[in-house]
Amino acid sequence: MGQVALAVGIGNFMEWYDFAVYGFFAVVIGQLFFVGDDPVVALLASLGVFAVGFFFRPLGGLILGPIGDRYGRRVALAISVLAMGAATLVIGFLPTYSSIGIWAPVLLVLMRCVQGLSAGGEWTGSAAYLIEGAPKNKRARYGSLISATAALATLVGSMLALLLNSVLTDAQVESFGWRIPFWLAAPLALVGLLIRLRLDETPVFTELQAQAKVAKSPLSKGAKRNLKAILLTIAFAAVQGLGYYYLATYVVNHLQVSLKLPRSEALYLAGAGLLMYMCMCPLAGWLSDRMGRRRLNIIGTVGYVLLPVPVFAMIGLGNPALTIFGLFLLGAAQCLVSVTTVVMLVELFPASTRSSSSAIGFNIALAFIAGPGPYIGAWLASSLSSSVAPAFYQVAVALIALVAVVKWLPESSNNDLSAEVVNWDRSNAASGAEPVLAN
Repeated sequence: MGQVALAVGIGNFMEWYDFAVYGFFAVVIGQLFFVGDDPVVALLASLGVFAVGFFFRPLGGLILGPIGDRYGRRVALAISVLAMGAATLVIGFLPTYSSIGIWAPVLLVLMRCVQGLSAGGEWTGSAAYLIEGAPKNKRARYGSLISATAALATLVGSMLALLLNSVLTDAQVESFGWRIPFWLAAPLALVGLLIRLRLDETPVFTELQAQAKVAKSPLSKGAKRNLKAILLTIAFAAVQGLGYYYLATYVVNHLQVSLKLPRSEALYLAGAGLLMYMCMCPLAGWLSDRMGRRRLNIIGTVGYVLLPVPVFAMIGLGNPALTIFGLFLLGAAQCLVSVTTVVMLVELFPASTRSSSSAIGFNIALAFIAGPGPYIGAWLASSLSSSVAPAFYQVAVALIALVAVVKWLPESSNNDLSAEVVNWDRSNAASGAEPVLAN
């Protein structure tokens, strides 16, 4: 499992590093690739392009999900890390608006689309690959690696951005400094690809092949059989994705644009929040293996109903200590919804259609609810002239999702990952008796 964890961790790191780098340099990218004197307008345009990548995630899931179900989890993961690295590297070499005019934002959007396509299969594919081979009583602890490496990647991106902003002048950052993190994607992608190509398939997929149960049309089969699980996935993934993008990419821009903090201070504060969240992920995994998925996911979702407004109010005061404490509170809620989401993406779906169906639900949530979150947050702050306004979107999404998960989300921790019929008993305790599942 050590080599599997390393392969999954590096690839997942790649996905979130690439997305994080764009988020942390959104202000600079907005100024270089879009016309306009208003920095708020430029930021909105840049965050709009950030959201474009998410609109292509469902299409990426429709492509890479079936590949994972038909040809193996490993093949899909190799494709995703290669495409993501290549697109990120190209962004680092793109000429700006002053050089080629309208083609600059066009090419930027195109590369963001490629990133979205590749990311569409990475998170769910990583979850399937890692958890299908994990011990039953440690699935969430292994799954927490995916949440933690996403935070680590974003943290590394923020620290790299901080380093560049510390050693380079603003003019140098705008000239070439912002490109350096994108260039670093090439060696990261190559390492991730080589490691993933050396892995064996998961025990679950190997068993499917041995029993000739590999689905020939996993998309259509999954859409018919897994509709309830897909809809539930949209609900809890929306909370997870939106919370992470606020914590990982929106907050740093909010601190700069809405609160007028220096770029370096904003990066320090956002980085502290990510570090705390990353350290809490393994604890959330341990708790989930002890208490189950349903209970912790509901607690985390309730946290996102109650916490965002007071937290953004604290952040709006401009006190660094209060800002860090607020980010700690959001990180505590986020680790609960994130780790449980990773595991439920695997446990709620039958083996033969797992990659396809989980990718559909997860990527619809990220594309149409979570992905536009940074843009919506910035728009709310600007339109209402309130530093608390971005919290309204988080609260609304969490409230709607809470109704769904309380009413329908089962306890999935005892589910057999090789089964073709999933147990929907909401009281199926984490340490209780084996569930009754049909093959």
